[in-house]
Amino acid sequence: MAHNLETVTSRFSDPQRLVPELGDVSAALFKIVKNGAVAPGTIGLVHLRAGQLVQNTYLTVLHTGNLRRAGVPEEKITAVASWSDAPYFTAAERVALELVEAVLTPGRPGERVPDALYARAAEHYDATAMATLAMAIGQVNFFIPLALIGKPLPGVSPTEQWRATTAE
Repeated sequence: MAHNLETVTSRFSDPQRLVPELGDVSAALFKIVKNGAVAPGTIGLVHLRAGQLVQNTYLTVLHTGNLRRAGVPEEKITAVASWSDAPYFTAAERVALELVEAVLTPGRPGERVPDALYARAAEHYDATAMATLAMAIGQVNFFIPLALIGKPLPGVSPTEQWRATTAE
């Protein structure tokens, strides 16, 4: 079903207006993932993969745009969905993408993040970077319910994404 963005509205108006504490939490999460321990491009790839995994167009469009603005090559962005057999990713990026899949893919047999996966990640990330990468996955995970329940409009900037609705 095609939607015209001029007539479609989000389910929420601005969540930060509805829950003012969201601004402080959001700012703290952004500060954590921008601490320099993990390359911003890797964090962007992880966020894009998370949006794909939860099948949310808003998050996928948002993080694709962020990666483009950061100068990530189009082939790499396009290949995130099929990263495991794509030639565009470094070993560190691959293990980061494997981690986000392990964390966000339900119904996997066995332990979600087995010791072998952690050990592969630790080959590329020190303790601070591992914690930062975990928080980057947590950051996008924090916003997934707003994206799925609030249904912000894909392609509309974060400052303009939430349109007033009568559903409140």
